[in-house]
Amino acid sequence: MCLLISPSHAQEVQVKILANPSVNTTELTPGQLRRIFSMRQTSWPSGQPIRVFVLDNQNQTHQQLCKQILQMFPYQMEKLWDKLVYSGLGDYPTIVSSEDEMLASLKRYPGAIGYLPASTSISDLTNIEVSRE
Repeated sequence: MCLLISPSHAQEVQVKILANPSVNTTELTPGQLRRIFSMRQTSWPSGQPIRVFVLDNQNQTHQQLCKQILQMFPYQMEKLWDKLVYSGLGDYPTIVSSEDEMLASLKRYPGAIGYLPASTSISDLTNIEVSRE
């Protein structure tokens, strides 16, 4: 007797990019988002500092952000962060432990950017649309 078990694929999470209401930008390209989340772009066009919040690499929403929007793998993002920090040219983003903490941080800090599952209902944050490059 032979039993074949097919691997179950987790439902992919759709991700939306959110920012503190102080951010005047409502649309960014994937390239701009890669620069922001890789900590290479540190201020908004208005000159306001960007404060980046991310979930842990193992979080499914973080993995989908990296793959769907940033078009890279989470470990690649981490390598970019390490390179900036170890060379003295930048800092790590702030890693939050949960989606609730992400939401609270985005509301609290001016210039903040982060992400949550698209199914999350948010009315008091700026929704950043991802445009084509």
